Amino acid sequence: MAYVVTEPCIDVKDGDCTDVCPVDCIYEGGRTFYIHPEECVNCGLCLSVCPVDAIIWDEEATPQQAPYIAINREFFEVSGIGSPGGWDKRLSTAADHPAVAQFEKSA
Repeated sequence: MAYVVTEPCIDVKDGDCTDVCPVDCIYEGGRTFYIHPEECVNCGLCLSVCPVDAIIWDEEATPQQAPYIAINREFFEVSGIGSPGGWDKRLSTAADHPAVAQFEKSA
């Protein structure tokens, strides 16, 4: 995996990242977006347009961000999306990884 969506995207989902992704590897869950680890081509376009700095390169994850590496990977299993080979609107879901579903933003 190269790029990972982290906590700042939860309940924001701006979507600029999905617009620029050349391989449509960013999928929409209920509260956040997720990057498919096998479909990402490491171009970095998503990182450059994210208005809330939610996207990171996995090798630069801080200890606080590190759990999102597994969260992004596991989402595709727990949601049932699997590896469809690219996002389209019919693959959007209200489901989230359990860690995201129960996440409470601090006020």
